[in-house]
Amino acid sequence: MGLATIHHQLFLVIVIFTNVNLSSLDLNLLLVLDAVLAERSVARAAARLHVTPPAISNALVRLRDALGDPIVTRSGRGIVPTPRALELGPAIARALGEIERALHGEVFDPRRTQVTLTLALADAGQLARLPRLAALVLTHLPEARLRVVNVDAMLALGGLGGTEVDVAIGVSHAAPGIHRQPIYSERYVVVARTHHPRLGARAGRRALGAERHVEVHVALGKPSPVVERAYQKLGVKRSIAMAVPNFTAAAAVVAATDLVAAIPESVVQALSPALALRIVTTPLRIPPSPMYLSWHQRTHTDPALTLFRQLIMEASAA
Repeated sequence: MGLATIHHQLFLVIVIFTNVNLSSLDLNLLLVLDAVLAERSVARAAARLHVTPPAISNALVRLRDALGDPIVTRSGRGIVPTPRALELGPAIARALGEIERALHGEVFDPRRTQVTLTLALADAGQLARLPRLAALVLTHLPEARLRVVNVDAMLALGGLGGTEVDVAIGVSHAAPGIHRQPIYSERYVVVARTHHPRLGARAGRRALGAERHVEVHVALGKPSPVVERAYQKLGVKRSIAMAVPNFTAAAAVVAATDLVAAIPESVVQALSPALALRIVTTPLRIPPSPMYLSWHQRTHTDPALTLFRQLIMEASAA
């Protein structure tokens, strides 16, 4: 794509979303807006562009005047984009990406790229699907570095809207700038240790309610609302003996105690050869949890991340 075409794209971006003439706008301000929307922080945007935070603040003032919109507002230690900024951001990111590719003229070579690919994934997916994905990445992107973080780490790093996490697998909700695709479903089951003194292969509502439970808090220190609602619908008020941050810990505790837990069946399948676990049939009905592959618009056209998403889909289908 030629620079004249890209310049025309930027012109269309500004015309569509604003009443500003491109010739009257300093295009460096678009770089600032792109960095601020990606980083959600004046300081981090300044570091990314190798300028001072006051320079970013001054640019934001000029953007507000030019576009007639606050662009961002303060929220705690960070900043929150306005709806108009979120609408404008993806188009600017695409145009700037085209400019960068046109200037550098780089051709993507999956065999040689040394990019770091960061995936946010709960431990259930890490146990059941990560080994297959790792093998595919080593085959198709042999020089790349695969980095896996848990859900809490993703949220602490700014989510998919930041610059630290490229792709996430998990429960997802529609949000501005976020692409998502159904990938698989997690089915929850109740587990107990193999030689549990009270529970056999089946347990009724009263027997399940009489046991003490391990509760799993995957994100933000909160239990799964799907599991909570299923117990409430059954009329069982759980006695929580322990709360843990992942399903692996819950499975290990259940295997070593008389506690029980509701965890994904994929975790049981992965760990049962090593742990004395068994599934208990109960009247508890937890609807399967649809899991989504999610990514931000900023990475939507990146060739390495496009291939990475394809490999994730392949690994999950195996």
